[in-house]
Amino acid sequence: MDVLDEPAVQQRLHYQDLIPAIAQALAALSSGKVVQPVRTVLPVAPHHGFFAVMPAYADGGALGAKLVTFYPQNVGVHTHHAVIVMLKAETGEPLAVMDGRLITEMRTAAASAVATERLARPDASVLGILGSGVQAKSHLAALRHVRSFKEVRVWSPRNAPAFAERHRVKAVPSAADAVRGADVVVVAASSTTPILQGRWLSPGTHVNAIGATRPDWRELDDDLVTTARIFVDSREAALRESGDVIAAKSEVTEIGAVVAGTASGRRNAQEITLFKSVGVAVEDVTAAALVLEKKAG
Repeated sequence: MDVLDEPAVQQRLHYQDLIPAIAQALAALSSGKVVQPVRTVLPVAPHHGFFAVMPAYADGGALGAKLVTFYPQNVGVHTHHAVIVMLKAETGEPLAVMDGRLITEMRTAAASAVATERLARPDASVLGILGSGVQAKSHLAALRHVRSFKEVRVWSPRNAPAFAERHRVKAVPSAADAVRGADVVVVAASSTTPILQGRWLSPGTHVNAIGATRPDWRELDDDLVTTARIFVDSREAALRESGDVIAAKSEVTEIGAVVAGTASGRRNAQEITLFKSVGVAVEDVTAAALVLEKKAG
């Protein structure tokens, strides 16, 4: 059985391979070709953490599970840690155990890239990012594979200037400054109360929102979730886990159905589109299978 640490995963996992693989995985999920329960989440209350188990089997493909922890109050240590176990679908034999922290980081951004490719206006050139951590970094990298941005603005409560200097983008003093006039917006700030207001958005904006993955958490205000057309990675998971989607009380479309051609994406240049992702196990298993494929190659 192979054991791969994070540097080994990093060496083998690249967005140019991962983004199309995640697109196909989400299409398979929406087409009923993936067996995947909504994740089981165990609170670790004394330490303000959560432990989740996320298994998936892609029909005719990969079988595995991610064990992931989320400790939102961590300082100086990543908030997410994970291991992924991959199994041989034909016999159930263990194939590999690998670090899943980087896979979680990259597959989340890759899913947003899949949505951005299909929902953002083709001429989108201004990117606004709320947040300056791991997901802000990964989204900046992944979204550049699907759109050419002439301007990138970033705001966060603490580290925007350092992030902007490191990535050669522009730090701005408020969330509204990052968002106003942006064509694509990323919300990656680990907030449990709304930090993005719909009134800041211009017509035709596309929003990727990846946090607030508990039913009582929010990162988007009512104005946004009730006026945007909402896309999700998994309808079942989003309606159970996302406070923003629950608050919207509207029909949601799986992005995998757009990839598969069974649902429409952006309908006009004025529509505000929102991709609300909670993260699903088939993304992790697909990314891990790519890592094993590269290792074998």
